[in-house]
Amino acid sequence: MNEVVRTEIAEYCRGRWVAVEGGALSSRVFLRYWRDGRPLSISSPKDVLDLLKNFSGIKPRSIYGSINVYKSLSDKSDLEDPANIAYVTPIWDIDGDLGEWKGVIEAARIIVGELERLGITKSVFIKWSGEGAHVHVHEKCFSSEVLSNYNPLDIAYSLVDFVLEKCREKMLDLTSGFSSVKVENEIDLKRVFTAPLSLHRRRNLCCVCLKPDELDSFEVEWANPECFKHNPDWKRYVEGEGDDAAIEAIKAVGGYRGWLNADARVRTVISAPKKDGLGYGRDLREGGIGRFQVMALLQAARYYLLTGDLDKAKSFGLNRAIFYAWAKRHGGKTPPKKITCARDSAAGSASKEREFHLGDEVALMSKNGWFAIGGQEQRPEDYDSQIAKRIDSVVRYGDAWEAAIEYLKRFSRETLLSQQKFFKEVYEPVRDSFLEKVLSKRGGGKAEGLAGWL
Repeated sequence: MNEVVRTEIAEYCRGRWVAVEGGALSSRVFLRYWRDGRPLSISSPKDVLDLLKNFSGIKPRSIYGSINVYKSLSDKSDLEDPANIAYVTPIWDIDGDLGEWKGVIEAARIIVGELERLGITKSVFIKWSGEGAHVHVHEKCFSSEVLSNYNPLDIAYSLVDFVLEKCREKMLDLTSGFSSVKVENEIDLKRVFTAPLSLHRRRNLCCVCLKPDELDSFEVEWANPECFKHNPDWKRYVEGEGDDAAIEAIKAVGGYRGWLNADARVRTVISAPKKDGLGYGRDLREGGIGRFQVMALLQAARYYLLTGDLDKAKSFGLNRAIFYAWAKRHGGKTPPKKITCARDSAAGSASKEREFHLGDEVALMSKNGWFAIGGQEQRPEDYDSQIAKRIDSVVRYGDAWEAAIEYLKRFSRETLLSQQKFFKEVYEPVRDSFLEKVLSKRGGGKAEGLAGWL
């Protein structure tokens, strides 16, 4: 009933796809649509009351807003159109036990420090969510020129991932003293985060905002719903402040990895090590390693064995991984010739494509000589950042590459030249176990003998 609360929630949620959570039933109730099927939305403080009244049966407690700010939210179809996304908020998600809240704040300080080095200062704010923190870069700090060249979701995903990689060592040092602290890139097409001054879903605390210069003085008591301390200056930003960082991040990361395939949307996580007996601290799935990376690795090794060209092998490996992930997600359909949400201007260089045949498998190649799909080139550096770097986070990439080469040498040239045989006889039997076995059999930094256990 507090007008300040309603106003702050409405200010944040305006243009965002809203979610409401309640706890009247035995399990969590999470709603995102009106009864007539329209996406939930809030445009004014009055809408907050209407929302609570409409769903009073679930005893609504928490309100969330999407990372996307949409041009229109009148119909469910508006959510599926990338061109309908006006802005996307880059957000770093920091979780931790309440007893280690100081570690959460320190993690936020590390991210803020890196953003300052990238030139983003006045457009940054932090939300204490009740049990963790979210570091935000205001979505309007990117100029209209940059937003016209890159999809906002590409900017947000790339910036969050780029900063996490820059902060990785500091974060790992931090988690050695605060084992519950975990930092994630959760940027996703339909992701939501807590609205300012909304209640936490379990704890009797609310979500308060603070600016970077308040981190040193923050106390959990600021989130007491009865007497909260909240900074409404979260709305302040400087247009264009984030442009240089956005462009640098997109060049390094390559954009949102979920446009073409679901498997590539595995989030980046930095957390305290979960030792596996070999000193590795990250589980394969949590580290962003799955079938997508295994497919790319094996396809790259396949191309290399057949042609001897390492750079084109990397391009081919990533290209084929994207192709199969798209086919799986879309029931075998061929990816479109052009993707309207292409990550950068390099897409234009792939517009004149020609067919390349590796045995009976056909892939498109750009005029620059790299493999391409949906109007986007897959370059060696893309493979390095999206495949090699992620594999290297759990097992030395060199070991995985040598193991892949040794494994593929077991198969005939006829098998490697056959699209169907390669998929069924080479990839499919090891798609869920290849990297785990490399990890378990790694010894003395060598890959010799690794093929035998497959």
